[in-house]
This record gives sequence, C-alpha cells and structure tokens, in this order.
Amino acid sequence: MGLRSWARILCQPRADEEPVDQKNYLEELCKPKCVKPLLEYQACVKRIQGDETGHKHCTGQYFDFWSCIDKCVSSTVQLS
Repeated sequence: MGLRSWARILCQPRADEEPVDQKNYLEELCKPKCVKPLLEYQACVKRIQGDETGHKHCTGQYFDFWSCIDKCVSSTVQLS
C-alpha cells in the first residue's frame, strides 16, 4: 500500500472517534525521502560544534530538511 493510500485511510476519522492529527506520522513516513538534506544538516551541526561566537548556524540546512518533509507530506495528503 502506497503512502497516499495510508494518508487517506489515516486522515479519515472513524464515526465513534475524534479526528486525530496524523502530521507526526506522515512526517516520519517522509523522512526516508529527505535523507540528503538531513545529512547536510547533521554535517553542518557537527562542523560548527564548539563555535562560541554564535555567528555560525545551520538555519539554511534546517529549513531545507523541513521543506523537503513538508513537500512530501503535502503531496501525500489530498484535500477534498
């Protein structure tokens, strides 16, 4: 069963239950598709460890990783 099928199934509330936000679950499903930006972020974090000036940061790599996750999740969930 594909990622889209799971998303449709998981996002449909059951009649006897409150709807559950599946955001975290879908993000976890998408992480394997975003390994490259994650590795770039982790490499940056390792590279700047010990910087006490506060001038070095990995904000760009962090946002690249989460942008990849968001793009994957949004392509998975189809709003009706």
